[in-house]
Amino acid sequence: MEKITLTKFSQKELENYIVEQGEKKFRANQIFSWIWAKNATCFDDMTDVKKEFREFLNQNCQILDCKIKTRQISSDGTIKYLIEFKDGLCAETVLMRFDNRSNLSMCVSCQVGCKMGCKFCATGKNGFKRNLEANEIVSQILLAQMDTDLKITNVVFMGQGEPLDNFENIKKAIELINKNLQISIRRMTLSTCGIIPKIYKLAKSDLIPTLAISLHAPNHKIREQIMPIEKKYHIDDLKKALKAFNDETKDRVTIEYILIGGLNDTKDCAIELINLLSDIKCNINLIPYNPVNDENGFKKPNKKDMLKFKYLLEASGKKVTIRLERGADIDAACGQLAGKLAEV
Repeated sequence: MEKITLTKFSQKELENYIVEQGEKKFRANQIFSWIWAKNATCFDDMTDVKKEFREFLNQNCQILDCKIKTRQISSDGTIKYLIEFKDGLCAETVLMRFDNRSNLSMCVSCQVGCKMGCKFCATGKNGFKRNLEANEIVSQILLAQMDTDLKITNVVFMGQGEPLDNFENIKKAIELINKNLQISIRRMTLSTCGIIPKIYKLAKSDLIPTLAISLHAPNHKIREQIMPIEKKYHIDDLKKALKAFNDETKDRVTIEYILIGGLNDTKDCAIELINLLSDIKCNINLIPYNPVNDENGFKKPNKKDMLKFKYLLEASGKKVTIRLERGADIDAACGQLAGKLAEV
C-alpha cells in the first residue's frame, strides 16, 4: 500500500484526515507544526504526539515523497542538492547564503528538464521530462531546512524549468510557501523567459511574486539567436506585457540580462536596451555568463566591458546590479543546473 504524503494536505485537509483516524483535531495542529515549522525529519521527532499514533503514522504515512540524492557544498557555502522524486526522476535545487546578509535564499526547480532550449543554459540540454507537482516544488525547501536546520527566508523560482510553463502548480506552491512556511510574497521572485499569456494571467493572481524577466538581449535578432522562445513571443509584444504588468500590479519588474562576451555586451547593445526599457518600471540585474559547454562558443564578458555596460544603464536612470556569483565551482550558478544524473 502506498503511503499517504502529508505535505500534500492543507491544514484543513490534514485535520480531516486525522479526525477520520479517530484522533482529536488538535493532533493535526501538532503534526502540521512539526512538519512546517520545526523541520521534523520523521514522525518519531514529534515527541508531543502519543507513541501509538506515531506508530500508526510510520506505518501509513510519510512526510515527503522525495529525498536528497546528492549534496555538494561550494567554497562560498552554497549548497546544491540533487532531489530524487517518487518516480526516480531528479532535479537540482540550490541553497544560497550571502556573508553580509541574514537572508537565506532557496533557488527551486519547477520542472524536470525544460522545453525552452535557451542556448546559454544547461537545463534544457537533457530535454523535458515532466512538470513538478506543487508539493514537490515546496518539498525542495523542506528538505533543505531539514538538512541544515535553518529557516529559509527567500525563495526564487529560478532553478530548472520554466515556471510559467507549469503555472497552476507554481501558483499552488506559492500559496503553500506563503501560508505554511510563512514566507512573505515580497520575498519570492519568479523568473520567466517570457510566456506572454501567462504574464497577463499572473498579473491578475491573488499572490504576485516579484516578476523577473529573462531578457538577455536588446533586440529581436540577438534574442532569437540565443532564446528559441523569441520565435513565438516577439520582444516587442513582451514589452507590451511588461507595461501591462506594471500598470495592473503597480510593481516594478526585474530585467535579467546575461552578458555574453562580444555578443550582447557592447555599447550599442546597452543603448538599444536603454531605449527598449525607457518606459518600463524596472530594475536591471546583469549576470556574467557562466560557461555550460564548449559547443556554443559563448564566453564571459571582460570586467571592463561589464562595468561600462552597467554605467551606461545607470546613466539612463535605472537601478542596475551585477549578480553575485554563487556556487560556480559546483555548477550551481545561473544557467548551470543540469541534474547530472549520469554522475550520481
